[in-house]
Amino acid sequence: VAWIKRMFGLSKAGHGGTLDPKVTGVLPVALEEATKIIGMVVHTPKEYICVMQLHEPVEEKKLLEAIKVFTSTIYQRPPLRSSVKRSLRTKTIYEIELLEYTGRYALMRVLCDPGTYMRKLCHDIGLYLGVGAHMRELRRTKSGPFREAYGLVKLQDLSEALYRWKQEGKDDLLRKYILPMEYAVAHLKKVVIRDSAVDAIAHGAHLAVPGIARLHADIKKGDVVAIF
Repeated sequence: VAWIKRMFGLSKAGHGGTLDPKVTGVLPVALEEATKIIGMVVHTPKEYICVMQLHEPVEEKKLLEAIKVFTSTIYQRPPLRSSVKRSLRTKTIYEIELLEYTGRYALMRVLCDPGTYMRKLCHDIGLYLGVGAHMRELRRTKSGPFREAYGLVKLQDLSEALYRWKQEGKDDLLRKYILPMEYAVAHLKKVVIRDSAVDAIAHGAHLAVPGIARLHADIKKGDVVAIF
């Protein structure tokens, strides 16, 4: 984030959820005014591809049984090397898919709540199996509406796109890499308001029915929505 701020000469930038050192993958970064809504991405489910090393081989059937046990709401205490307070908390693991297994190394896809530690999950699966385990590699493939398969950009690419714009006046790559902030709320239900209501809403007024042009049909009390 600091590199991107310096590169573009920005006053504000913020990221959508910390990645531990040596972890690769998706890290949404909001620029300037978009930092106000990056919290909508921080608190969304995350998907990881993880390599877990078991300290002793176990049968695949046993590993699959353990994975099934952990695909639920679990207790977790953040590991010693973490940036948050080490208090016990509950996290939900929505999916664990075993992609490949060699007897010692398990390649897994995990969909989970934000703030779930894969390092701790691997350790706990190892304890459950009675053989011990640790995380070898980790890559985040999805963070809220942002996914690895679409729109993933390297810092090097961003730097070259900026150079192209400054030196050649071509902004095609920048427009490809820097998405409109509407993408950050793509996963939320929407309420589209009339032009006549925009000024009042922007100054803190409540939204009333006459100001609504269209909206998602299944909005319930307590839902977070995006107003367009």
